[in-house]
Amino acid sequence: MRRIATIGVYEFDAESFIETLDTAGVTKLIDIRQRRDVRGTQYAWANANRLQGLLSVAQISYEHHRELAPDTELRHLQYREDGREGVGKRSRVRLAPEYVRRYTEEILDLVPLDPLVRQSPVHGFAALMCVEAAAQACHRSLIAARLAERYGFEIVHLEPSRSRPGSVHPNAEDVDDLPLADESPTPER
Repeated sequence: MRRIATIGVYEFDAESFIETLDTAGVTKLIDIRQRRDVRGTQYAWANANRLQGLLSVAQISYEHHRELAPDTELRHLQYREDGREGVGKRSRVRLAPEYVRRYTEEILDLVPLDPLVRQSPVHGFAALMCVEAAAQACHRSLIAARLAERYGFEIVHLEPSRSRPGSVHPNAEDVDDLPLADESPTPER
């Protein structure tokens, strides 16, 4: 069975991020951010040029697939919902139902995933990357779920441990309604 991983930037440092990818057997990173930079010095390593340099040293290939990124309007829809719930992008644990609906209809249903599937690594597997720590708080979980549903991919969510930054956290989050790392999420509709 083919596998697809997901990983975010927040709560990792450069070393633990690369170590997590390497330990999991990831050989290709697919960046699905609209803007390929992260604000603040703590995450400067995740800005596109620096990240590509780190990945190159680790022999992990890099591709940017902006067509899978939410546009500014969708991101702002999620930010408004975050504000209503009193959370920020770095502490969000789930996506707003309206965001899920619109991302699915406006992007996921329209962007062909066949090229991504055809370009899957022969050795190792790829990881979808964005910024949020929790996969269920990010559009990467929706893409991974679609790959599982339509192409039979097994999903592996690589997330930082709450006790040791950078380690693979087997339960995605300590929240009852989130799937275990080896379960495929079911997007809300």
